[in-house]
Amino acid sequence: MTLVIGLTGGIASGKSTVSAMFKQLNIPVIDADQIARDVVLPGEKTYEKIVVHFGKHILHEDGTLNRQKLGEIIFADEEKRQQLNEIIHPAIRQQMLKQRDHYVQAKEKCVVLDIPLLFESRLTNYVEKIIVVYVDEQTQLERLISRDRSSEQDAKQRIDSQLPLRDKVKLADAVIDNNGTIKQSETQLFETLKAWHVL
Repeated sequence: MTLVIGLTGGIASGKSTVSAMFKQLNIPVIDADQIARDVVLPGEKTYEKIVVHFGKHILHEDGTLNRQKLGEIIFADEEKRQQLNEIIHPAIRQQMLKQRDHYVQAKEKCVVLDIPLLFESRLTNYVEKIIVVYVDEQTQLERLISRDRSSEQDAKQRIDSQLPLRDKVKLADAVIDNNGTIKQSETQLFETLKAWHVL
């Protein structure tokens, strides 16, 4: 039996760090963000739909999607964000399930679905166990500002567009408190995986 784990957190909570730990353990990770980038490459059906809907001004000169420009449009407008999600999400879901089922059929001991908006997108039925990577609000804000060199207002807006981490914690099967060192987070992950008989 393959254990399907959903890995989630909030923006700048350190989820990618934990995702990398799974990879170091040779546990396959299906990265929703990577799939989201792949399905909007020029030539993909999803890309064509986005250009038709939002116009060519959201493209770079080479025809690729200007994610920053598109981000500015959708973070400021709930309705437009919804419209973009309706175009992108079905394509991402289809690809995620295809990859998940491949690992299940290959009888992998464990596979991880790394989905930033696992709860917001109501995808919890895709996984059996959920790990939330948690940091406190102040740390999250500071990390986001320093990572993206964004203004405090921009950073707050992006954090507020997601379900608060403290609410995600209540819905998790396991929590990795990422306020400390990487080593501490690693120890928490190992303990969880041992308890779930993955290690």
